[in-house]
Amino acid sequence: MAQSFLERTYNHFENITDPRVDRGANHSLKEMIFIALCATICGADSWADVERYGNTKIDWIRRFIKLDNGVPSHDTFGRVFARLDSIEFYAALQSWVADIAGSLKGETIAFDGKTLRGSFDSASGKSPLHSVSAWACGLRLTLGLTSVSEKSNEIPAVQELINVLDLEGSVVTADAMHCQRETAKAVVDKNADYIFVAKGNQPTLADELNKAIVEAFDQDNPDMRCHHKREINRGREEYREVSVLPCPKNSSVFSNWPGMQTIGVIYRSREINGVLEESSETFITSLPCKVRDISKRIRQHWGCENRQHYILDVTFTEDASRIRKGTSPEISSVFRRLALSILQRDTTMKDSIRGKRKCCGWDNGTLERLVACFQRD
Repeated sequence: MAQSFLERTYNHFENITDPRVDRGANHSLKEMIFIALCATICGADSWADVERYGNTKIDWIRRFIKLDNGVPSHDTFGRVFARLDSIEFYAALQSWVADIAGSLKGETIAFDGKTLRGSFDSASGKSPLHSVSAWACGLRLTLGLTSVSEKSNEIPAVQELINVLDLEGSVVTADAMHCQRETAKAVVDKNADYIFVAKGNQPTLADELNKAIVEAFDQDNPDMRCHHKREINRGREEYREVSVLPCPKNSSVFSNWPGMQTIGVIYRSREINGVLEESSETFITSLPCKVRDISKRIRQHWGCENRQHYILDVTFTEDASRIRKGTSPEISSVFRRLALSILQRDTTMKDSIRGKRKCCGWDNGTLERLVACFQRD
């Protein structure tokens, strides 16, 4: 089954352009990708770690690939991956995930940005890599990843990612930065829905929302629906209340937004060490006015932060990574997300992501069972 997993992975990465001339290619690019992916699953956080893993597990690796010239050095991994086309690599990730995920109908897809703070290179004047990912909350999969240009921002990057992903039937969520008519249109054109928080970057919309919602509360509008939930987590008590209302028909502001059906507000309060913190946010959505469904999807959006970004920083030490040459930060970021997807979808081990990585690194059989079960998904 591990061989089947290897072949299935190769099918999606076979079109990656090898930047080396033939006489310099002592190590197959496909072999290097396989070693780097297995090493990342098993706890490798740098190219030196990947080399160490390869040399330690060389007999097991040779059951699946030839390695005629042995394991590449960390310099070779770094040099080759720094020259790969990141766009091709991102496309391979999207193809690989689409094969695993299947239909996204009914899924909540959270778009969020992340900065790899250790990827800066002062010598060449290179800023830290900032990227945007699309996270399927229920599937726990990174559907796509794209870099944000140093002279741009997340808005066009998210729109670009929406355009290349098959989002039909899903619900796209994003923070206030992406509350843009162009982004809403891109989602609707994909036969998907959206939930966008509205803040100061859209002052006219935010004012109209506040006015309509306050009026609905004051008049006890019978069309308004509310849902509340109280949770105690790690000693902190949090209360959330979501209120939604069908989009008013007589507003010229609301009519400018493609597909918009519902407006709403979410109120949060939590007590930490006896101190009460309160906040509220208004939002717009193309979903029907069903408060429980909308409340669930708003809550799911934070899975992108808690189940992806936090784990990448704490367990995969992504924020501290000093991989910084060429396109290496982008390539290593893809390997981490591939590894995280495989580890999170595993049901054979009852352990944390950190524990699973260590078990796979210590025991070849555990890694084989992990990829075998993933292969059957």
